[in-house]
Amino acid sequence: MSDDKPSNWNVPNILTVIRMVMVPIYVMLLFLGPDQFSWRIAATLVFTAAMLTDLADGHIARKYNLVTDFGKLWDPIADKSLTGAAFISLSILGELPWAFTIIILLREWGITWVRERLKKYGTVMAANKGGKAKTLTQTFALILFNLNLSFLPGPLGVIAWVLMWAALILTVVTGIDYLRQAWRIRRDSIADKQGPVA
Repeated sequence: MSDDKPSNWNVPNILTVIRMVMVPIYVMLLFLGPDQFSWRIAATLVFTAAMLTDLADGHIARKYNLVTDFGKLWDPIADKSLTGAAFISLSILGELPWAFTIIILLREWGITWVRERLKKYGTVMAANKGGKAKTLTQTFALILFNLNLSFLPGPLGVIAWVLMWAALILTVVTGIDYLRQAWRIRRDSIADKQGPVA
């Protein structure tokens, strides 16, 4: 059996790098013409394309066994950079209350930090269905907000806010669930190291 690791020069990692490059492009387009629909469309297309690379790189890496240390490190950084840039930019523009941005980003970066800390116990805390639902809800909410609610017809504006509130709630609820899971992992690991009490 070969123990050769896949090269870092592979499609998933290239997609991750492309996503990171797209972050400043997205932000630039968003601020070039925040009150012009054409610029908002351009920014939204870049954001959506970047999110699609996130779906593609993980799928390709798992399907073709192209998981690398580079991907493990930079894929989540690229993801959090993109969504973080979107939330912060929309709040700077006054289109999304800072409370949403602060709560969501504290949860996102906080859970990322907790996952890294758990590695010393030899455990990787995988994303669950709630986490995946949170990511999808955030994505669709951000796509609509990127278009600028003032340009959207009434029903779409309502849907955008419903999705954003759902994203906030899912973000908090799944964050609490991850913390409970992390606490159990830490507790069980410590108990295993101590062994049975004589």
